[in-house]
Amino acid sequence: MKFTIALLAGDGIGPEVINEAVKVSDAIAKKFNHEITWTPALTGACAIDAVGVPYPDETHEICMKADAVLFGAIGHPKYDNDPSAPVRPEQGLLLMRKKLGLFANVRPTFTFPSLIDNSPLKRERIEGTDLVFLRELTGGIYFGEKGRKDDGETAFDTCTYNRSEVQRLAKKGFELAMTRTKKLCCVDKANVMETSRLWRETVQAMQKDYPEVEVSYEFVDAVAMRLVQWPNSYDVLITENLFGDILTDEASVISGSMGLMPSASVGEHTSLYEPIHGSYPQATGLNIANPLATVLSAAMMFEDAFGLKEEAEAIRAVVNKSLEQGIVTEDLVAKGSKAYKTSEVGDWLVANL
Repeated sequence: MKFTIALLAGDGIGPEVINEAVKVSDAIAKKFNHEITWTPALTGACAIDAVGVPYPDETHEICMKADAVLFGAIGHPKYDNDPSAPVRPEQGLLLMRKKLGLFANVRPTFTFPSLIDNSPLKRERIEGTDLVFLRELTGGIYFGEKGRKDDGETAFDTCTYNRSEVQRLAKKGFELAMTRTKKLCCVDKANVMETSRLWRETVQAMQKDYPEVEVSYEFVDAVAMRLVQWPNSYDVLITENLFGDILTDEASVISGSMGLMPSASVGEHTSLYEPIHGSYPQATGLNIANPLATVLSAAMMFEDAFGLKEEAEAIRAVVNKSLEQGIVTEDLVAKGSKAYKTSEVGDWLVANL
């Protein structure tokens, strides 16, 4: 098979972790007789520096023509520390989601047997955790009307959803639940927010079409609590943009490191695969960043975008092998053990495929 993949390395450690995912993907392609054409493109702070905008039209065209997008990270301290900056890297991320129609963010959270004690939570609370969040990505408060009034003394952000936005996200949640344990949790704040009441009534109306799926409805604050108490009680969770942003970052630390969790953003035109961590500017150029989340995002890409489950399983297997044998970067290294460089971990994965 032949694939064209848009390669958006982005900022900070993005280029470093993307490089290792490319090496592993190329090794898998060679092993299984596939051909990958990589098409690099700018986004984020590096795009602002180069052309003045965080998501250039040229980048969008490359993404639209690609079979999938592999994405690193965006963000830079010079924008983080300047609230008045007129153009920001994050604007590029939101624009990319909107223009590519990436309405569903798929964020799995699972544990690795060899790292179970790295988690800040007790072993008995997290063993067996294997859950997936589906976060709505193109609506809600991030895309609603916003501004200032009263001479700048009052600020507002408006949360807006329409029924069709909820339906298309919930449909993916129901479909995913059917392939797993047939449990679905709708996360909202329906006791307070009108948008959440729309979410709840819409999902309730869809239940009849999926009679095998057991659906629960929970308030976002209760879910935030239960994620650190009994995360293994959840399977598939669906929620709106802001709630999903917060809860998925909370869930990410269950495994023991944000450098381990992959994600996908799927939608109308193409799908994008990325690690859940940020650009980690403090580590830029030091060759110490953990590349495994990006490598596992590539595994999601092979399985979900291309339908190549065996190739994806081969990547996951070699990642598990590297963790068991301690071939890891400094964020995961055991006391007294060697910390491997980002590129060394990638080289080891390629050599062991």
